[in-house]
Amino acid sequence: MTATQAPAPIDPEQACPIAPVVDIVFSRWTTPILWSLNEYGRQRFVELERRISTITPKVLTQRLRQLERDGLIVRTYHPEIPPRVEYEISDLGRSLAPLFAHLAQWAATNLDKVEQARQDHDSKSAR
Repeated sequence: MTATQAPAPIDPEQACPIAPVVDIVFSRWTTPILWSLNEYGRQRFVELERRISTITPKVLTQRLRQLERDGLIVRTYHPEIPPRVEYEISDLGRSLAPLFAHLAQWAATNLDKVEQARQDHDSKSAR
């Protein structure tokens, strides 16, 4: 490379190998869905909707389809009258449980420090 050539762009996934994982697992509604299925086990759509009260049915449907596609949950259709559909976390999804446990521990230990840092920053900015 000469002094006038710009460096080649770096693929973000190569620069940060966890970026694809963050995209899959930590999208807006994925984490609460996986958390709920891991904590409470197999659930029907309406049960998930009640536990995650701020999600719309449309978005819950979209996220469940994506999680099934990603292999993180299993959808079971029971051909009854009326039909019954249940969702449960897959073994692949369950393998994320230690990560969630570490994040929960980090949150319990550090979120108050983050809030204090925000308040300190905002008070300095207001001056």
